[in-house]
Amino acid sequence: MEKWLKTGRYDFLQINYSLAEREAEERLLPLAAEKGAAVIINRPFAEGALFGKTKSKALPPWAAELGIASWAQYFLKWIVGHPAVTCAIPGTGRPEHMRDNLAAGAGSLPDAAARRKMVEYLDSL
Repeated sequence: MEKWLKTGRYDFLQINYSLAEREAEERLLPLAAEKGAAVIINRPFAEGALFGKTKSKALPPWAAELGIASWAQYFLKWIVGHPAVTCAIPGTGRPEHMRDNLAAGAGSLPDAAARRKMVEYLDSL
C-alpha cells in the first residue's frame, strides 16, 4: 500500500486502523496526508476485539469531557481525531449501535495529547 501511495496519485485510501491495530500511523497515515489522499478507516473495532478487552470495564472519568458515553464512541473518536483520517466505517446492522456510533461525531474531537491519553488508558486495561 505504501509503495502504491508513494508512486501514484490516489484520491483515497481505505485501511484497517483502530486502537488494536495502530501500525498505519507509523507511515501510511502521514504519507496519505502528505499526498492529499482521503483516508477511510475500516475495522474500527478490530472486528469486535476491542469490545472484548473493555467488557465490564468502566470508561475513564475524563471521557465525558470529550463527549464520550460508550466504548464505541471512545474507539471512533480516537480514530477520527487523527488529522489524516477522513472517516471511519463501522459495520453494524443494529439501529441502537448505529445511533451510538453516530454520536461519536458530535462535539469536539480529541487532540494529539488526548489521543495519547486514550491509548495509555486502553493499554492499561
